[in-house]
Amino acid sequence: MPAPDLKREAGTVARFGLAGLANTGFGLAVILGLELGLGVERHLANAAGYAAGALLGFVLNRRFVFTGPASERGLKTRYLLTLAVAFAVNQGVLTAGAAILPAGDLGRTVAQLCALGSYTVTQFLLMRLWVFRARS
Repeated sequence: MPAPDLKREAGTVARFGLAGLANTGFGLAVILGLELGLGVERHLANAAGYAAGALLGFVLNRRFVFTGPASERGLKTRYLLTLAVAFAVNQGVLTAGAAILPAGDLGRTVAQLCALGSYTVTQFLLMRLWVFRARS
C-alpha cells in the first residue's frame, strides 16, 4: 500500500472542516428558524435541523470533500450508518466523560468537547476509508 500524500490528505481534512461548519450552520439556521421563527416544538425543530444538516453534509462530502470516484451502490446507506456509528461513539465518550471527569460546568464542558471531537474524528475516518473510498 503506497504512503498517503500528506498534502492531499491535509486538503481533504480542511475541506471536511469547512463542510462541517457549513452543514452545522445550516442545520442551526433551520432549527432556529423553525423553533423561534415558526414556533415549531424544539425537539421537532432540532430533528429537522439535524436532518437538513445531514443532507447538506452528504452533498458537500460527496462533491467537495471526497472528490474521488466512489461506488454509488450503497453510498447513502454507508453514509447513514456512519452518522449512526459516529453518534454512538459520541454518546459513549459523553457517558465515559460523566463517569471520569469531575462534576460541574467545567467537567461537563470538557466531556462535551471530547464527545464532539470523537464524533468528528469517527465520521471523518469512516467517510474517508469506507463511505467515499474509491471502488474497483
